[in-house]
Amino acid sequence: MAVVLKEKTEDDVMMANLIRDYGKTAEAAYRFAPQDWSEQYAERLAHEQGLALNADHFEAMRALQEYFAKHDKPEVRIRELHDALDERFHGRGGMRYLYTLFPGGPVAQGCRLAGLPIPAGAQNLSFGSVQ
Repeated sequence: MAVVLKEKTEDDVMMANLIRDYGKTAEAAYRFAPQDWSEQYAERLAHEQGLALNADHFEAMRALQEYFAKHDKPEVRIRELHDALDERFHGRGGMRYLYTLFPGGPVAQGCRLAGLPIPAGAQNLSFGSVQ
């Protein structure tokens, strides 16, 4: 009995590359995330807060994680972070757009879901304000 080998098609090669690179791609997408953070953690926490996450939420969380990683200092300045987010999402409406994603505040709720510490001044419950 002879074994017939099938030639690999272009689709076979593409699928093999996708499977091989899946872990690398997911890892690269969240290279700034805290070690104990995962999408599942964020989704569970968001569900508890009545929020359904989509790709836009995860993009904003990646932006927060990247900011924290690149500004590695004891305390993140809320104003600088606020301005950086506003600039990064300016094309979609800046902070106004981010408030539609995170009604609890793009910085406060976004950091909580991204597994990051909430910067001082991002949430002042005595005044009912959030950032």
